This record gives sequence, C-alpha cells and structure tokens, in this order.
Amino acid sequence: MVGKADIECPHPMPGASSVSSLFGDLDVEAQADAPIGTAMTWYGIGGKADLLIRPRTVDALSALMKRCYRSGTPLRVLGSGANLLVGDDGVDGIVVKLEGPAFTEIKYNTQGQVHAMKAMAGADMARIVMDAARRGLEGLSQMAGIPATAGGAIRMNAGGAYGAIGDAVESVTCLTRTGEKVTYPAKEIKFGYRGTNIPDPVILSGTFRLTPTDPIKLRERVKEIFAYKKSTQPLADHSAGCTFKNPIDPVSEQRVPAGKLIDEAGLKGLSVGGATVSDRHANFVVTKAGATANDVLKLLEMVKKRVYEAKGIELQEEIAIWRRGVGPKDRGVA
Repeated sequence: MVGKADIECPHPMPGASSVSSLFGDLDVEAQADAPIGTAMTWYGIGGKADLLIRPRTVDALSALMKRCYRSGTPLRVLGSGANLLVGDDGVDGIVVKLEGPAFTEIKYNTQGQVHAMKAMAGADMARIVMDAARRGLEGLSQMAGIPATAGGAIRMNAGGAYGAIGDAVESVTCLTRTGEKVTYPAKEIKFGYRGTNIPDPVILSGTFRLTPTDPIKLRERVKEIFAYKKSTQPLADHSAGCTFKNPIDPVSEQRVPAGKLIDEAGLKGLSVGGATVSDRHANFVVTKAGATANDVLKLLEMVKKRVYEAKGIELQEEIAIWRRGVGPKDRGVA
C-alpha cells in the first residue's frame, strides 16, 4: 500500500512497536535482522542490521531522519559496501539503503559547451563512468575501477593514482540530521585525502562538471585505467579495497603508499584465521570461506603494530568499520 511501510520482520524485535513508529506510516520497505555483512559487503562477512530501511522517496527518507534525530536513534547509510567491515555482532539502530529509482537516477544538462551531470547518491559509479564515456564527456574517468555509489564516493573523496571524484564535483545536495535539504557549491567543500568536510549525515546527490571530448579516446582511457587496476590489485578476491590510508612520513612530510610500508615490514601473507594480507597488493586484506570480521580486526591491529615498530609510522584504516554500540563514524556512510 502506497504511503505505508512494507515490513518484513520474521523475528519480533524488542521494542518493535516503538521502533516501527519511526517508519510505519512512511513509503519504505523495512527488514529486521537484515544480513548486511554477509550479503551487502564485498568482504561477505559480518553481522546483521537490527533494521534495514529502503525508502522509496526522498520525502520518506527526510521524515525518517527527522524522527531518528528526535528519538536519538543511530542512522547509518549503506552504499555499495565495497569499503565496509561489519562487526560479527552486527549494528544497532537503523541502516538505510538508497537503491530505489528515486535514489539512482542520472541526468545530463547541456547548454552550449557547458555540460553537467547530476547523479543521485545511490547511483553506481561504474555505470556513471561508462555512461559518461559513451557520451564523450570527460571528468570522471579517474573513477574507473573504483567500486562505490556516487554518495559514498563523494563522502570519502574516493580516488586513486589518476585523481579523485572531488576534481569534478560542482555541487552536493544533502539532508541534514533533521531531514532538511541543503546544497553546497564545490567552493564551500573541502575535498581532502579520502575525506570531506561535509557535515550532514546523508548525501542526496552530486552534480559534476564534464568536458566534451573524443568518445573513442575516452573509452580507451577508461579501459586502460581498468586494466591497470586489474593487473595490480587482487580484484578477484574478497576484500574491501585498500585497507589503510597512505600515511604522511614524518621525516619527508610526504604521503607514502601504505602497501609499500606493509610490504617492507614483511607482512605479505600474514594471516589471522580466514583473513590474509594479500600477496599481490599488501594494502589489501582478503578473506576466505569461514573468515570472521574479528579475524580481519585482529589482523589490522597486528599490521598497524608491526608497521609502527618497523617504520615508526602509524597506519589509519581507510575502510569503514561498523560495530554494535559504537556510534556511526564519518556520519555513518560506507
């Protein structure tokens, strides 16, 4: 029924009636005990969300956020799950998945030589990159091979050796903690290394500056970037991409590759349970059947300790880690 939640709740939750008051009259799909760790992350491990909400409209999402704010209910946004580790005990509060048509639309606007593209937060970056390349519109080829939704990519200023998404952003529209819509021009946003200063918990959409170019040459460039990533990274394994941010060397005051530090510390192949430092790229932690989130967490701590002992440099996780009872970090987006 339109305007009412479709509720899948195989096991009644404690306080379910009070929780359902947050969404029961909204146009959403709700699922209790949702297996987000195993089914919705690239690691394929980890626990469940007490409640997974898929809003069908922006208005429903806005109303949900307002109610969560008033009730003090934690709210996290789950993107592609490509850089996320969910703890074995799962997460409390509400996890929101923006995957309906209202949150995955892509629109183009052309006026003379000015080209712009608007992508809703749930739009897949691979689809965005390939569609823009087919149209001969340059600006996002640096995102080739980076798994993410548009919202998640903007939040962490995702990128790599070829540049970052912030290079092309023109504006970002968000929902505040109280569900109000606000738009920031790019000049008001600080796009740093794997992060931004966007204060709001939900990114709703982004607009991008694109430049007309030869579509054939652009498609070739995208293919080259894909091929480079495939040749240097263990893309066929279960992982969450680069595990650690590239740290700043206190001596040179320059960023150094985390993978290089891990490799030089002799940690390739280091394992804890079903989690292993990749032999192909030391900044990837890969998992095999039977691995747990706790295996990964223990391995991360071991790697950080040994790199610090060997190099005197502290590593910081690039992946998002969700744990029960721990409030959402980086505004809860992964």
